[in-house]
Amino acid sequence: MTSAFTQMDQAPTSRFHRKLLIACCGGPFLDGYIISLIGVALVGFAQEIPANPVETGLIGAASLIGIFFGAVVFGALTDKLGREKMYALDLAVLVIACLATAFVQDAWQLIILRFIIGLAIGADYPIATSMLTEFTPAKKRGFMIGLSGLAWAVGAMFAFVVGFVMVNLSGGHELWRWMLASGAFVGLVVVLLRRGIPESPRWLAGKGRYDEANEVLKQVYGPQVQLTAEDIAEIKQEQNGSFLRDLKEIATGGYLKRLVMCGLLYFAQITPQYALYTFGGVILAAAGIYGESSSTLGELLIAALFALGILPALKLIESWGRRPMTLVPFALMALALAGLGLWQDAPSWFIVGAFAFYAFVSGGPSVLEWIYPNELFPTRIRATAVGIAVGVSRIGAATGTYLLPIGLATIGLNGTLLIGAAVTVLAFFVCLAWAPETKGRTLAEASSLGSTTPTTAQKVSAS
Repeated sequence: MTSAFTQMDQAPTSRFHRKLLIACCGGPFLDGYIISLIGVALVGFAQEIPANPVETGLIGAASLIGIFFGAVVFGALTDKLGREKMYALDLAVLVIACLATAFVQDAWQLIILRFIIGLAIGADYPIATSMLTEFTPAKKRGFMIGLSGLAWAVGAMFAFVVGFVMVNLSGGHELWRWMLASGAFVGLVVVLLRRGIPESPRWLAGKGRYDEANEVLKQVYGPQVQLTAEDIAEIKQEQNGSFLRDLKEIATGGYLKRLVMCGLLYFAQITPQYALYTFGGVILAAAGIYGESSSTLGELLIAALFALGILPALKLIESWGRRPMTLVPFALMALALAGLGLWQDAPSWFIVGAFAFYAFVSGGPSVLEWIYPNELFPTRIRATAVGIAVGVSRIGAATGTYLLPIGLATIGLNGTLLIGAAVTVLAFFVCLAWAPETKGRTLAEASSLGSTTPTTAQKVSAS
């Protein structure tokens, strides 16, 4: 009898997979939407509620700090308590917090609520992506997980569209409370989409709950797919240990290298990305486009270019492979940032072109920051590892958001961009040394510390 997990890896894409994909991508969509919309809403907030520069910086960074703690803490809890239990609870907290932001009367209230929203978003990263990874067929895994990156970019685009429409309808930023509350309505839709999604059978089997795992396998794949004696024997070997042993496994040896690689990949991709969103209005101004809504339009332009760059990357990660879609884009991204940093008083065509080029070629790292952390660690520690990688990335995003004005004031735009180029080059060399190729491999093979070359059977199943 064929292994149940092998049948899961080789199963055709079904209606269940499509529903799961939409439900799981709802979390990154919400992240992109809520994180991006605050930039538009803050203009109206500042006009109505006084806030000093420190408070304004904390409002922008609070959700990013919350994502760090949410991803790290709840990633570990997800590996212990299960994916399903946490699946809707985190977004329910997000919906309540988003609604509450519409009633704030002081800056500290918004800071606390944005931190809570960040906790919920951070918790959802390891929960949703682990769930999606553990159900997805091997030959579609990179594409389907990579769609999470596209969902984030589309969420950011949607935020700027909503902000632009509200600003133009009201003639200003008076509707900022409605902007902040709108995240609750989007979150409620995602919660409803997640109804009926069962627990991961890989996680259930890893906890010795074989009957429940078989029920889920029967529900999703049919009665012919059941755990075999070979599956159970392999699972029992992995069960021996404790939470401390799992943490030690992540923090030592080959998995530590993988964790550093995933964290730096995420850090190097997302830190300059947040800076680029900040420069949206500057880019349009350099191109000679001005107006009250130019900043919002500029941010929408950048978000659209990031989304467009993800589309070819989704295909190439399955045909070309994970490693080249990490290394080649990082080299091109560093080249674009270095060009912007080194060319003093560059003409507007070069500024716009270099920013657009950077945004477009970043599609590879944008999807691999979701794929690699989920593929490179076994089920028992997957959500923990994903949470740590996400947490590391948010250190960069929060630091970059808070220190960006200081960098512009002290070393200028060119110096700030050169720092971004240096971080990108560092990520290139770390990925060159430690990023494995996982294209066409089963989830068990991809997460193993053994050979990174697919077997003949895996090549056939992935073709």
